[in-house]
Amino acid sequence: MKIKLTNAGKRYSREWIFRNLAYEFLPATKYAITGPNGSGKSTLLQVLSGALILNEGNADWEINEKLIDPDAINSCISLAAPYLELIEEMTAKEFLLFHGNFKNYLNNFSVEAILGEANLDSAANKQIRFFSSGMKQRLKLAQAIFSDVPAVFLDEPCTNLDNSGFELYYNWIEKYCNNRLVIISSNDKNEYHFCDRVINIQDYKIIKSATA
Repeated sequence: MKIKLTNAGKRYSREWIFRNLAYEFLPATKYAITGPNGSGKSTLLQVLSGALILNEGNADWEINEKLIDPDAINSCISLAAPYLELIEEMTAKEFLLFHGNFKNYLNNFSVEAILGEANLDSAANKQIRFFSSGMKQRLKLAQAIFSDVPAVFLDEPCTNLDNSGFELYYNWIEKYCNNRLVIISSNDKNEYHFCDRVINIQDYKIIKSATA
């Protein structure tokens, strides 16, 4: 997948979160979006995922040089983010089975195999509300990374992970994401040090009035 932003700008009320952003996100490339807390990293990631609409400029999504209909973008992207909650009344197995109704899993991985990869096989039938914060994060990452889609978006991917969780994350990125577009939103270099390119959203903080 390729995503092209042309003179892109997003604002809330009279405050521009970013403006005049022209950039191409290319297939099989890993990108990091960095900047201080509250700078708009998550907003840009949501624009790239098609969840938010630009106030000015254009965003285009392509696969094999063919434009994707905006209504179909969600089927081509997976996302793990702090603001996307798990369904805590479900068990881990039920959650992955439910998610699999909407997107196939990579390499025909079974739900059981994915839970094993995430070291959650012993908790497969436990309700998610009884999980630790680290277990929940591993499940979030698993549903995103093991989805069979051309683009994987991760917002603060290692939140609540311990050292073993970081190692699991690095392993998944190396093993399952090399041929996909990966975009990571983070201000922690440990989460994106392997990325090919880094975008600092502060470079697009051009403050103008909303009528400019």
